[in-house]
Amino acid sequence: MTNNSKVLALKYRPQVPEDLIGQEVVIETIVNGIRSEKTPNAYLFTGIRGVGKTTLARIVAKALNCKNGIEGLSNYQTCENCTCKSIADSNHIDILEMDAASKTGVDDIRDLIEFSRYGPTSAKFKIFIIDEVHMLSKQAFNALLKTLEEPPSYLKFIFATTEIKKIPVTVVSRCQRFDLSRIQSDKLFNYLKDITLKEKGLVSEDALKLIVKISEGSVRDSLSLLDRGLMSNKDSGELTLEKAQKIFGYFDKSFLIELIEYLFKGDEKKVIENYRKSFDAGTDPKLFLNDFLEVLYYIKNINSISLGGTNFNLNDNEFKKIVEIANKTNVQEIILFWQFTIKTIDELEIVSNPNLSVEMFLIRLIYLKGFKIKDDLPKHSLNLSVDKQNTKIDKSVEMVNQIKNVAQEDKIDPKLELDKKKTEINSFQELLNFCNTYKEVQLKYELETNVNLVSFENCRMEISFNDKLDKDFIKELSNKLFLWTNNRWIITLSKKRGEVSVKEKNQINQKQIFEEVKKSNIYKQVLEILPDAELVDVKKIDKENND
Repeated sequence: MTNNSKVLALKYRPQVPEDLIGQEVVIETIVNGIRSEKTPNAYLFTGIRGVGKTTLARIVAKALNCKNGIEGLSNYQTCENCTCKSIADSNHIDILEMDAASKTGVDDIRDLIEFSRYGPTSAKFKIFIIDEVHMLSKQAFNALLKTLEEPPSYLKFIFATTEIKKIPVTVVSRCQRFDLSRIQSDKLFNYLKDITLKEKGLVSEDALKLIVKISEGSVRDSLSLLDRGLMSNKDSGELTLEKAQKIFGYFDKSFLIELIEYLFKGDEKKVIENYRKSFDAGTDPKLFLNDFLEVLYYIKNINSISLGGTNFNLNDNEFKKIVEIANKTNVQEIILFWQFTIKTIDELEIVSNPNLSVEMFLIRLIYLKGFKIKDDLPKHSLNLSVDKQNTKIDKSVEMVNQIKNVAQEDKIDPKLELDKKKTEINSFQELLNFCNTYKEVQLKYELETNVNLVSFENCRMEISFNDKLDKDFIKELSNKLFLWTNNRWIITLSKKRGEVSVKEKNQINQKQIFEEVKKSNIYKQVLEILPDAELVDVKKIDKENND
């Protein structure tokens, strides 16, 4: 395959450290180590796809083995050392590249270890490059440990992975770890611009910025998108933003900003029309919602960010429009929109037609905002208190971190809205009494058996619990407290042990009563008459009702 026939990701693959963009600190550390001849037994490169893990592994292999040394390392086309070219082409006899995704078993690692016992044929070091190393089995990792910690002087390992958490700590600790970061937008933009000039392609800056946005910091993804754009637009003039959006199935932020503006105006017809245009153009519903979140973020924080720092997502007109929307919008409303968007993204995983789910989501937001409220519309639509004059949002729908503060959810059972009589519950015992009164057997059982009270005051309850507590307990308790008291309670999960549970307290009291009865004279008299008698239970007799 000639160089010109290669895809851009392969054609412009870096061959020397200086060519690798966005990883300057990592490169400097590795180069300094090689210069001082203090190289580790194993390198571990981790990061998202397309940031240069495998490429860097090959560069390190070349740097360790090139006869010209790290200072004389150059592109393999001009380097006189045949080692560099064969390493770059993945066919050097002493440099073994292995894909752990296809060779995950312990037998594969045993073969590798056996192969490692023989010194290099022509190179200075024998190097094993294992890509996607997290795919190895547990047994394979265990088989590798000893060789990894104390390899022969001529042997080096280079690992690459996108999921560092799946690698055992025992392996990570034996490696010198390098975290390769996402490529910054401005660096990736300039890189693509240079390649476009080299390829003599006609691509607008806005189209390049769109490619940078979609690639999410991955050089390989950006080059693949650029390749696709150049091929799709060959011999048809410049690749403009509009053409790029059609090719990649993407839409610009101005369209989404316009949709949100209609949303705040309460124009349901325009909102749905605009969304359907984007869907007909091939926009993925999940991608739409993620970009929707991004615009909400800008509306909330537009005063604290600059146009140059928006990661190429906004142009001058879009920036100005968002400032206008932000000045007219209540922060609470933006936060509420954010919360409902997150919930809808989760819903997309379980619905068969995500498109319909997004449409209903947009309609819900219009009514959440409080626009177009008719006289016959219930004031508690979607469980929010909406004021037709000032559309203030009930603060009680703020979502609270369930680990620290578990308040009841905004999804209140409609039946719970029926009883509005104000009632106070001032103690844990009164709460148990209410469970008795309303025959909430399961709730009472959880409170008595699996809950330890830490504090109880003024619509706030702090508790700890054991691992047997029902998963729906907090939600059920919150709903019942709201029903009984017409107040929203904050239930805090504490790290403190708290009081013993009611069940444990009753067991302790029962034990004390047993001990007292066994010490009584009447019990001793019974044992004199019936030596085999055994105390089974003790019941307290009500003297007022027992003559």
